[in-house]
Amino acid sequence: MFPPLLRHAPPLLLLTVLSASVSAAQDTGHRWKVHDPDRPKPPVVTPGAQPGLAPSDAVVLFDGRSLDEWTARDGSPARWVVGDGYMQTVPGAGAIVSRRAFGDVQLHVEWSTPSPAVGTGQGRGNSGIYFMDNYEVQVLDSYRNQTYADGQAAALYGQHPPLVNASRPPGEWQSYDVVFRRPRFGANGALVSPARMTVFHNGVLVQDNAELWGRTNWLVADPYARHPDALPFVLQDHDHPVRYRNFWVRPLPDPPSDERGPRASRPRISLSPTALQRFVGTYRRGAETVAVVTRRGAHLFLDPFGRGVQIELIPRDATSFDFQHTAGTAEFISEPGRPARLIVRVAEVEATAERIP
Repeated sequence: MFPPLLRHAPPLLLLTVLSASVSAAQDTGHRWKVHDPDRPKPPVVTPGAQPGLAPSDAVVLFDGRSLDEWTARDGSPARWVVGDGYMQTVPGAGAIVSRRAFGDVQLHVEWSTPSPAVGTGQGRGNSGIYFMDNYEVQVLDSYRNQTYADGQAAALYGQHPPLVNASRPPGEWQSYDVVFRRPRFGANGALVSPARMTVFHNGVLVQDNAELWGRTNWLVADPYARHPDALPFVLQDHDHPVRYRNFWVRPLPDPPSDERGPRASRPRISLSPTALQRFVGTYRRGAETVAVVTRRGAHLFLDPFGRGVQIELIPRDATSFDFQHTAGTAEFISEPGRPARLIVRVAEVEATAERIP
């Protein structure tokens, strides 16, 4: 039912109001305009005192003192050893598993391989970091050590070699910084989107949003199989005494779905080219040009502050306009005996200017 004020409205007015309502409903589906003051502000995170140290929102999985955050595969206490600020694999002790489960994360970890180096290829300082117990970033002494490309340090094992070999010599501490996005599965178990990883090895980009083909494995290419949205980390025991320290993660929210472009304003009324033409001109505040307003057909455009850009103005009423994709407004004021004025409000700026003759 129509609101009471519209029940007896003239047909033309009713059509105009209804058209504006439909137009407003047909939004682009994007939530925010450029410089939108209503857009939620990001939470505050205190960074670590030095690069590589855990920020305030991190989950520290190894604090340099205990293996309390880890177990063996069977749930028994982890059988690795703790040294001076590090934990070290014990050959034959088996992998260790984080007590907590994660999905999307940012990871920082530091690791080192034995010095002097022993062995060659995959037999030299081998371990691995498994995200969600399925997706491995290879740990290996790859300093002057030849092996297959998708098995060297910082490879997504068996799938993607690193873009470059950024390895340090054996015995030196190395770092991985990883952004991991888990795979998404539909209700029927089908893959909706694959897992992805971005990896920095010793500060060097080595995996650039790489798409995983499925579970990483040796010798075979495993397809995806549906699994929970959160699973533990696993650190591999490959019978080599590899050390880890400063292991922390930041759980990440789902990727935003409302940031694929700005929201667009829709006209609330329709103004004729003749009505728009009366706003055309150059508006100044003293010597400063605040705006140049032009018209092309039935569309009005504003170039703010001499930026050399054309922002379309979308009518709200007969004298007020929204910027099409930016959180800004233009209000035209005409008073007898005074030059026409324009008030521009955008990005924490409010400027009033007069049209020059």
